Amino acid sequence: MAKFFMYGKYTKEALGGISADRTTKALDVIANAGGKVNSMYALLGKYDMVLITDFPGVTEVMKASVALNKLTNISFTSFPAITIEEFDKIIA
Repeated sequence: MAKFFMYGKYTKEALGGISADRTTKALDVIANAGGKVNSMYALLGKYDMVLITDFPGVTEVMKASVALNKLTNISFTSFPAITIEEFDKIIA
């Protein structure tokens, strides 16, 4: 599984639907796309939240991102991530 950081930005419509129930449904969407959420954080600044996730690949992240947008009206920008140790091995 690969690590992906999924940064979310609320729309006006998304703000009106904030709830623990919606969070549970969002976690189900990610699991149904083959992913797993390791942690979630609320942010200040350019993005409103970040989900640190594991997915088999880019296709599954894209599937989850579109499904989350349909469910929550939150748009996501996702970035693959590797550990510094993995990066050092690649560069060596």
